[in-house]
Amino acid sequence: MKNKKEISKKLIDWYYQNARSLPWRTIGGAHFDPYQVWISEIMLQQTTVKTVEGYFLKWITRFPNLKTLADANIEEVLLYWQGLGYYTRARKIHECAKVLQEKYQGQFPKDRKELLKLPGIGPYSASSILAFAFNQKETVMDGNVIRVLSRLYGIETAVDKNKIFELAEQLTDDEKPADYASAIMDLGATVCSPSNAKCLLCPWQEFCVAKQKGIQDKIPLIQKPEKKIFEGYVHIIKDEKGRFFIQKREEKGLLHGLYEFPWQKEKTFLFESDWKETKKRVSHTFTHFHLTLHLIETTVKTVPLNGAFVSPDDFSKYPFSTLMKKVIHQVLN
Repeated sequence: MKNKKEISKKLIDWYYQNARSLPWRTIGGAHFDPYQVWISEIMLQQTTVKTVEGYFLKWITRFPNLKTLADANIEEVLLYWQGLGYYTRARKIHECAKVLQEKYQGQFPKDRKELLKLPGIGPYSASSILAFAFNQKETVMDGNVIRVLSRLYGIETAVDKNKIFELAEQLTDDEKPADYASAIMDLGATVCSPSNAKCLLCPWQEFCVAKQKGIQDKIPLIQKPEKKIFEGYVHIIKDEKGRFFIQKREEKGLLHGLYEFPWQKEKTFLFESDWKETKKRVSHTFTHFHLTLHLIETTVKTVPLNGAFVSPDDFSKYPFSTLMKKVIHQVLN
């Protein structure tokens, strides 16, 4: 492999000509607002750039800075996160904003150890903030980086993230770490794609071992565990005014703090009523499992549960998970 500085320079030169225009990006050094870097990086975890763009713009319009976010109530924060999934991220963002306001005078620390003390900020997020917001030499590694470097070095064995990180660290540019990090991510997203890589457009084609061997589509080798499959039953409870019963999920977990129709894994009714089983089904895939909910319905005057009856016209005021939005779609159609 040629001089690593030469390789990095080729990538950065390519980036200046081909960089994606993204609402949270600054080309040519550090971003002017660490807050925007932080929000975008948390949103981009487990979520595509295409999906995040719209959410990011709405978020920044409503919460343009740390103070507006810290002062907001958690239900409104979840409402603006609605549909992005992994709602723990939203709760941690809100918690982190409060800590930054109270203990750091509304400023992001420029030190890795201090960043890692903050709620919801792990090693990857810390590296991203330091690189993109402060142009510090930090190695940022995501799925795109893993794929690009696995192909560049022709790694045909199962992905070893520690090994890939070492290689990524060696290539990270000393003077332009922010641009280098954006560049290698853009290369993976637009050129070195999972299938049908556009090798003739790649600034690293002359160095790429996978291209020389013609094994681009076989790399990287990532072993994914099989998803577990679960079923459950969602209770659609309606009153005589056509309103639907919903409740806030208090149970800790992925959907904590969101509103939902009551549901459970067991096929048992929540209380005595004239329940009707329907043929309607809702399926949703989470990170580690696949869930299918069966809809059962009843109409009542009162409910022996904590919650409230809400008109469908007011559903938009409540933060629902993507799973519950699918249920709503089935119920109203």
